[in-house]
Amino acid sequence: MPKKIVEKRKIKLLPFLIFLLVLCVLSFSVYFALQIRVKNLIVIGNNYIPDDVILEKAKVINYPKFLLTTNYSVRKNLEKYPYIKKATLIKKHPLTFEIKIEEARSLFYNMNNNSYILDNDKEIKEKKSEYNFRVPRLLNYVPDKKYESFKENMAKVNGDVLSKISDIEYQPNDYDKDRFLLYMDDGNMVYLTLTKFKMINHYNEVLKQLENHKGILYLDNGNHFKIME
Repeated sequence: MPKKIVEKRKIKLLPFLIFLLVLCVLSFSVYFALQIRVKNLIVIGNNYIPDDVILEKAKVINYPKFLLTTNYSVRKNLEKYPYIKKATLIKKHPLTFEIKIEEARSLFYNMNNNSYILDNDKEIKEKKSEYNFRVPRLLNYVPDKKYESFKENMAKVNGDVLSKISDIEYQPNDYDKDRFLLYMDDGNMVYLTLTKFKMINHYNEVLKQLENHKGILYLDNGNHFKIME
């Protein structure tokens, strides 16, 4: 019976070593790339929240690792803060984080529970508030369902008009249970209903037609102005 000859294969050592070397270089390159920290931190979109507070809440104030920090983690951290409505992290080169935020806007101060009401549906007690807001005061109680609608409508009031309202009073009558009276800083008063609340955004335009007269503007019914002597 003939003998079976088994060939011995020789391992080519040089290509194998080159492969290991390349693998090591790639591994170390990836490792060191992941360790590189952000160099610049930019905050945009904020008006009343200081940059340092935003960076601290975002947990990036100590210049974290550029590649390992995600938009999700920064957004999640920031949106836990009641004064921030929306946040986004944008990575830019060279090694820059741009954090874009939308602050929650304070709509009014509820005298019934001494709280600021924000447009992200957060209520913050005055004693616990980190900021002072100049907003209208809601003077009296509003039934729950109407209160929710009132908050939604207040969120639609333009900032330049909102700043001119000093006090708001819920004043239903026999004809309309959704009626409110707005006391303006300039001495005028405005009647509104929840269905017509957005009309207050035209207040500056109407004001020009009043020829410096003071009185009551009825936007709840009839859209007329009654001069006060």
